[in-house]
Amino acid sequence: MTVLVGLVLAATTVTTGAASAGEVATQAFDTAPATASAPTRSFQGMLPAPTGPYAAGEDVIHLTDASRPDPWVPSSGPRRLTVTMVYPAVPGTGTPAPYMTLAEAAGVIQRQKLPASSGVTAQNLSSVTTHAFDGARPQHGRYPLVVLSPAYEDPRMTLTSLATDLASHGYVVALVGHTYEDSGETLANGQTPPCAICDDPTLDLDSVATSRALDVSFLIDRLTHGNTAWRLAHLIDKHEVGMAGHSLGGAAAAATMIADARVRAAVNMDGTFHPAPMPGQINRPFLMLGAAVNHAPGGDDYTVWEQAWAALGGYKRWLTVAGADHFSFADLDLLLEEAGFPTPPLSPERGVVITRAYVTAFFDRTLKGIHSPLLDGPSPNNPEVLFQS
Repeated sequence: MTVLVGLVLAATTVTTGAASAGEVATQAFDTAPATASAPTRSFQGMLPAPTGPYAAGEDVIHLTDASRPDPWVPSSGPRRLTVTMVYPAVPGTGTPAPYMTLAEAAGVIQRQKLPASSGVTAQNLSSVTTHAFDGARPQHGRYPLVVLSPAYEDPRMTLTSLATDLASHGYVVALVGHTYEDSGETLANGQTPPCAICDDPTLDLDSVATSRALDVSFLIDRLTHGNTAWRLAHLIDKHEVGMAGHSLGGAAAAATMIADARVRAAVNMDGTFHPAPMPGQINRPFLMLGAAVNHAPGGDDYTVWEQAWAALGGYKRWLTVAGADHFSFADLDLLLEEAGFPTPPLSPERGVVITRAYVTAFFDRTLKGIHSPLLDGPSPNNPEVLFQS
């Protein structure tokens, strides 16, 4: 779902966490026109500041995979991707980075038919404060690479609060925009094509996850080999690569891990597996982090996660968050709150704190070899987080 799909849906069903991205999207489209007048008249979004010792630098890069036609619009030519690179930077350098381009923000608003009375405009949506800085001076050193894949219909920016925090703790982060799979990613030619597959009721989400795995493997190639696609690629430790995804992006993380042995650790944040991994396919570290309403016993998606859990062969954790909804693991609930909509029982701020803390602890352990007691068992400081196994 796009940012405003999340806003609209959560305004009417604040505890909804979909069993599949398609089901969430369908419900969002059904409810959007009737509920769009609820927000405040003026929207001014701000993401939480990162918590680590470094600032977050940002670059946007554009890639073209000449070996692969676009899977959704073959007539457009080879597969093109827009990627936001977020990296450990020197505080006080660079200029504030926009949340998204004006065209990307307009695409979100147009897709959801959000009326002017909502107070959300392309200008103020694109200007959400991110605490990332364009052109910031990088810290010296080499850092693990973490690729982030958003939910189905979500532009890549919806994982910005996680990306900036990981960068502040010493990770290079690649936020992937999967072209034609969301409300619009601005490409190198300045065009921002809309979603080509979002309204297809017969869409096979397994095929989307598989396609995303190809996107990510191509990205890793371009960041770590030969004439790299990013001016700061020397910051990346190519032997320490992880991936995390929200919703369908979580399914893509699993699919990428199966297809690409370079991904040493992965996280699925509140996503149905498409398909669930089979025994022997994933024997490297994997974290399943989701809303209790979806992924604790009796939850909508519990059976699929139980099947995946049994198949995982490496270090693994299955955590659920009480009071969370499907949007608690991205920027969506924060934007919802700032636009004046109702929020789930778990405050948006706690959702961000928990997501950042546990994802960072997982990658610290698996990519840096740093032990964190957060992953050992329940924590009195995080009573919402339940260990399922």
